[in-house]
Amino acid sequence: MAKEVEVMMKAWNETTVLEFVLEGFLVAQHLGKVLFLVHLLVYLASVTGNTLIIAITWTDPRLQTPMYFFLRSFSFCECCFISTVIPKLLAIFLFGDRTIHFTPCIIQAFSFLFLGSTIFFHMAVMSLDRYLAICKPLRYPAIMNPRVCFLLVFFSYVLSFILVTGVILRLSRLSFCGSNVIPHFFCDLGSLIHLSCSDTKSLESMAFSVAVVVLFTSVLAAIFAYSNILISIMRLPLAKDRQKAFSTCSSHLIVLSLMYGSCVFIYVKPKQVSRLESNREAALVNTVVTPLLNPVIYTLRNKQVHQALRDALSRVNLRK
Repeated sequence: MAKEVEVMMKAWNETTVLEFVLEGFLVAQHLGKVLFLVHLLVYLASVTGNTLIIAITWTDPRLQTPMYFFLRSFSFCECCFISTVIPKLLAIFLFGDRTIHFTPCIIQAFSFLFLGSTIFFHMAVMSLDRYLAICKPLRYPAIMNPRVCFLLVFFSYVLSFILVTGVILRLSRLSFCGSNVIPHFFCDLGSLIHLSCSDTKSLESMAFSVAVVVLFTSVLAAIFAYSNILISIMRLPLAKDRQKAFSTCSSHLIVLSLMYGSCVFIYVKPKQVSRLESNREAALVNTVVTPLLNPVIYTLRNKQVHQALRDALSRVNLRK
C-alpha cells in the first residue's frame, strides 16, 4: 500500500509541480527590446483594427447584414486569439521571463486551439454566406435570417469546444519528465506531446483527426462556395457586375489563403515530432501576421466599411 501511494505521489508531482520553459527565438535573444517594440506595435494595431471593425459593424445601420455579423464575430475571435499568445511573447522579449507553470500552459494551449478552431469554422460559415449571397440572391434573406446567423456562430463555438476539450483533457493527463524546455514561443500542442514520457500515440492520432476535421471542413466549404461563386460570376453578362461580385469576396479569399497555407503546414502531419523545428516561423503567420492583416484587408477592399469609417470620423469631428 505504501509503495502504491509513493507511485501515485510521484506521478502527481510530475504533472502538477512542473514548470515549462519557452525557448522562443534563440537567434534573436540579443534583439529582445527591438522585438518587444515591434510585436507590441503589431499587437496593438491588430487589437485596435479588429475592435474598430466590431464597433463600426455594430453601430452603422447599413452594416447590419449577415456578412458583417459574421465579420464582427470573426474579429472578436481574432482579438482573443492573438491575446492568448502575444502577451507572454512580449514578456519573454522584455523581461526574459520564459517560464510558465503547468496549469497556465494547458490553459494557453486550450485557448489557442479553441479560438483557432472557431476561427476556421467562422471562415467556413463566411464562405457559405458569400455563396448564398451571390448564387442564391433571391433566397438569401430568407435563409440567412438573424436566427440562422446566430445559430451558425453559436455552433462554431460549441463544436470547437467539444473537439478541443477532448484533446486537452488527454494532454493534461500525460506525465512529463526529463526536459521541460518547449521549443516554441507558446505552449504548442505538438511540443508538449513531444516532452511527455507517456505513450502519446493515441493522443497524436486524436489531435491529427481533430486537425483534419477542423481544417478540411473549412477548406471543403470554401472550395464548394467559391467554385460555385466563380461559375456564377462568369455567367454575368456585364464586366462591371462581374467585378462587383468578385470584389465582395476577394478579401475573404486572401485571408483564406494566408490561414490555410500556414495551418495545413503546421497541423496536418500525423507525426507531431516531425514538425517541431519549423513550426515557430509558420505559427507567426497565424498569431501575428494574419490578425494584423485581416482588418487592413477587410477595410481597404470594402467600400461599405470605407463609407462607414468616413461617416464615423465626420461625426467625431463635428462633436469637437
